[in-house]
Amino acid sequence: MAQTERPLRADARRNRERIMAAAGELFARRGREAQMDDIAAHAGLGMGTLYRHFPNKQALLTAMVRERFRGMAELGRAAERIDDPGEAFEAILRGYLEAADGDAAFQLALMGSGSGELDWGGLEREKAEFAEVVTRIIERAVAAGAVRADLTMADFPTLARGVMSTMYFAPAGNADWRRHLQLTLEGVRSRSTDPGRRTGADRATG
Repeated sequence: MAQTERPLRADARRNRERIMAAAGELFARRGREAQMDDIAAHAGLGMGTLYRHFPNKQALLTAMVRERFRGMAELGRAAERIDDPGEAFEAILRGYLEAADGDAAFQLALMGSGSGELDWGGLEREKAEFAEVVTRIIERAVAAGAVRADLTMADFPTLARGVMSTMYFAPAGNADWRRHLQLTLEGVRSRSTDPGRRTGADRATG
């Protein structure tokens, strides 16, 4: 539903919620192979009702991703309020991934899988607002020496997609994406601030 449209009636709003819930379940099971007729059946609605809300799968995916992105800017602002710049960066990356955990449609969209099925053009405002917050967090962490000096906002999607691939493609229940995230965070920390890093001289002297 475009943001300029009038609010839905209560019954239409419930139908929309049922469609998005059903789509979320089927995308989690089947990924991009989930089809519109299956989604309608799973929601207990007719195809006409489905298409009145979403004319195609691209529109449905876009709506689902937009719902997620609406909360992302606030997630970023909460991380930005953390005093420690390094912890702020870790909080936004971790929170971003936790928001995607269990949401296969969101994972597919963010990994770029089936990008022709998603209308990113409908998400400019949400994406821009989130990017502005994350850029400030990264720049503050770089200035504080908490992360490597060449880290930029352009790296954020790459880092997230790498961990998200573990989240999505590993067998159910065995996706150790949090360990992957920890390894990723250790890779971007500034060597001078990594408390777990010891030089050869340190090890030699005990």
